[in-house]
Amino acid sequence: MADFVGAVDQGTTSTRFMVFDHAGNERGKFQLEHEQILPRAGWVEHNPVEIRERTQTVIRSVMNQMGLGSSDLAAIGITNQRETTVVWDRRTGRPLYNAIVWQDTRTDRIASALDRDGRGDVIRRKAGLPPATYFSAGKVQWILENVDGAREAAERGDALFGNTDTWLLWNLTGGIDGGRHVTDVTNASRTMLMNLETLDWDDELLSFFGIPRPMLPEIRPSSDPEGYGTIRTGGPLGGEIMLTGDLGDQQAAMVGQVCFAPGEAKNTYGTGNFLLLNTGTELVRSKAGLLTTVCYKFGDEPVRYALEGSIAVTGSAVQWLRDQLGIIRDAAESEQLAGEVPDNGGVYFVPAFSGLFAPYWRSDARGAIVGLSRFNTRAHITRATLEAICYQSRDVAEAMEKDSGVRLDVLKVDGGVTANQLCMQMQADILGVPVSRPVVAETTALGAAYAAGLAVGFWKNTDELRENWNEDRRWQPQWDDQQRATGAAGWRKAVQRTLDWVDVDGDAEAAPDA
Repeated sequence: MADFVGAVDQGTTSTRFMVFDHAGNERGKFQLEHEQILPRAGWVEHNPVEIRERTQTVIRSVMNQMGLGSSDLAAIGITNQRETTVVWDRRTGRPLYNAIVWQDTRTDRIASALDRDGRGDVIRRKAGLPPATYFSAGKVQWILENVDGAREAAERGDALFGNTDTWLLWNLTGGIDGGRHVTDVTNASRTMLMNLETLDWDDELLSFFGIPRPMLPEIRPSSDPEGYGTIRTGGPLGGEIMLTGDLGDQQAAMVGQVCFAPGEAKNTYGTGNFLLLNTGTELVRSKAGLLTTVCYKFGDEPVRYALEGSIAVTGSAVQWLRDQLGIIRDAAESEQLAGEVPDNGGVYFVPAFSGLFAPYWRSDARGAIVGLSRFNTRAHITRATLEAICYQSRDVAEAMEKDSGVRLDVLKVDGGVTANQLCMQMQADILGVPVSRPVVAETTALGAAYAAGLAVGFWKNTDELRENWNEDRRWQPQWDDQQRATGAAGWRKAVQRTLDWVDVDGDAEAAPDA
């Protein structure tokens, strides 16, 4: 029997391949960043070919480093940045346009039009999502309307659509030579095109965006004993391995954090923040600005749903301090610099670079730093950046309590920002509940591995996965109630200053000249 399970984690800024053993321990990892393409203000793109090539490289590198052959892996899972949209030609395998990233706001006029004429209410009811630039359908519509030849290729049946999981699955399983055009229910639930009750593409929703049904991948379970195909001989692994797990990154983190029971929640700190609450087989409609989404589906078992609060800019705000402003040399310096001052000095930073996501859903918002005086230094701005991560998570946690009636007793956290111990202490202080980080912080990749391994019997059941979870560190709240209330009031005032900044009326902008 194989000793390991592999996982591709295709994220917003990088792609990694990780290998885990039966105890859920990381045994190998290799990671490569990819270019962030920013053609205009509010536009964010990736090169799908670069992502495909980097995926092949990271898989090959780990296998070579560990001296493994394909027979050493029981299966492979894939997890991915959700909503990021790729459209390509099935005959040539070439993308028709760059991948449009989930953070991109060029479709704000499309989203606004949906809400003005009542179609937005249908999308909320059927797909569980508000019309927003965040989701895939508007991005597909934009490509079909603005890229030369895209509409014609779609009508001929030559244009295929997928989020990055589908793009990679198609390429890894053969590409133009019989590649499987598939996705899973979690990724499909992020498109505004899937009906949450039927778990299938909805013709009415497709008509809203003018998307031909043949463009869409087959929807499969997140953990699939039948598999999505194999990585073929001659590929990066040099042998055939079944691909049996596929989850959007935040749902994968739920699985990695073993949040299998209704009421269990986690918060992932990455490029953005994503707080999810398992609602079991109950489809809970949000009234407080959250998303109703699929949590996971394992084989023939009933689908599990979740409430989600999606925050566009958290870890990427720290990256912005480094790359655009030059305030810090690296992400680790943010902890040291923010720790040089006892508080934010009256400064609040709302990083609404892509508008505001949950629970506000305001595409007209843009980032703002408020409360500045001559007293303030780069340390205060850095501290305000870390606090923004935590205040946005508090906004979502409060909305989640309104919708579900569940008050968090502890917040399970994962992702790269959890290495910043000052930020995690701030999170406990601002939220008022303990914050718990597991031993394996890369729970997104671990969740994809768990889904793949469950499908082939590498792990027998979810109880066995629970036994693998262990706490690494816990932060207890240190602020009193008055500090917490005062800080939250300042944050709410700052949020109000970001609104009504961008006019979202009118027609969508065209693609730049090639």
